[in-house]
Amino acid sequence: MADTRTDPAPFRWYGGRISVDFTATLTGHGPSAVEQLRTPTDLSHWSRAAHLSDAPLPDATPRALTQAHHLREALHRTFLHAAKPDPDDLDTISTWSARSLPGPRIATGPNDAPVLRRPQLHLTGDLLTLIARDGVDLLTGPHSHRIRECAAPDCTLLFVDVSRPGRRRWCSMDACGARSKMAGYRARKTQGV
Repeated sequence: MADTRTDPAPFRWYGGRISVDFTATLTGHGPSAVEQLRTPTDLSHWSRAAHLSDAPLPDATPRALTQAHHLREALHRTFLHAAKPDPDDLDTISTWSARSLPGPRIATGPNDAPVLRRPQLHLTGDLLTLIARDGVDLLTGPHSHRIRECAAPDCTLLFVDVSRPGRRRWCSMDACGARSKMAGYRARKTQGV
């Protein structure tokens, strides 16, 4: 990769789904691509930043990182080509999704009312299974046709468009959307409009 930074950029959370946000850990294409999951430790950091674990994943190894990259790329390609996905990518996603995963629990909360306790993930395999299941749910659910790539020419982030009209164009109005509107404003000012 062409990325020579020593500190990774902050993780992006514009996707609207955990599986889509996971694809945002690689941005750009070719030599300008920026890999945010460069080490197994980065995978643990992402899991904690996503509020899926409270502690580092003890089995975050180079092999687990390679598996995470493989799943991420399969999800990204499938999200982009949901109408005609690659069977190998679907197999990768399905294999991870079919693994066993600790389920949610019900516990007693304030005033003895029942509350949902989502399990904390402790293993990399559990993390990848949860991400894959979210991807399966998204790809087979009502928003499968609303997975979009940001319209900004220098952005490759994906997002789920849940706006009522379904015309969202940017991964984030605060980032790419604001830059696009500012560029349009400057162009109009230059042309004297």
